[in-house]
Amino acid sequence: MIWTGLGIPFLGTALGSAMVFLMKGSMNRKVEKLLLGFAAGVMIAASVWSLLIPSIEMTEAKGGIAWIPALTGFLLGMFFLLVLDCVIPHLHLDSEKPEGPRSQLGKSAMLVLAVTLHNIPEGMAVGVTFAGVIMGDTGITVAGAFALALGIAIQNFPEGAIISMPLCSSGMSKQKAFFYGLLSGLVEPVGAFLTILLTGFIVPFLPYFLSFAAGAMIYVVVEELIPEAQSGDHTNIGTIGVAFGFALMMVLDVALG
Repeated sequence: MIWTGLGIPFLGTALGSAMVFLMKGSMNRKVEKLLLGFAAGVMIAASVWSLLIPSIEMTEAKGGIAWIPALTGFLLGMFFLLVLDCVIPHLHLDSEKPEGPRSQLGKSAMLVLAVTLHNIPEGMAVGVTFAGVIMGDTGITVAGAFALALGIAIQNFPEGAIISMPLCSSGMSKQKAFFYGLLSGLVEPVGAFLTILLTGFIVPFLPYFLSFAAGAMIYVVVEELIPEAQSGDHTNIGTIGVAFGFALMMVLDVALG
């Protein structure tokens, strides 16, 4: 059952990438903004209810100072993504200027790397919550872990579409665009699986790992998703997406967690 949970987010990416076979032309810019905002809202809510609050509650239950692991892990997660952002060449959606070190990689490869950067903290988040479930006595329930996996899968659906459809519009075949979409999401189950393998090491520091994943996800939201959703005209559409994504993930976590 846990292995099923680890695969749920990847399924969301696969279904989103498959939209390239069903939709013609490029994605409507308003829809794109809505989906980017939605993904940002899901990640913000997941960072709070699924990661930071459990980190604080777990530390309190053990008699520790509640805010120390939450603060330390959060800042380390932000710094970790900042370093990756600086050392991995990548290209953001609707941008012509690559970020990171100089590279001979093509535009398609760097677009995939940009989305892969998004997915690293998501895979970590799912893996660390299921690690808590495996060890037990951590306050993390199976339902709560599945709620997080489902929420990440829901926001991965638009991310998969957002990476595969522009690639197809730029002249790439639908099959190849779909493959690149899948590739961008592969890091999630791999990262989650590696986290599970390290369960024995992780559990004593679980509050730090939970908040670390939260910091990494918030970095992605602030650095990439929200700026892309708010660029150009019709910025209120991205804001509406954030509201719906946040509300959905909050309800999932509270109802199932």
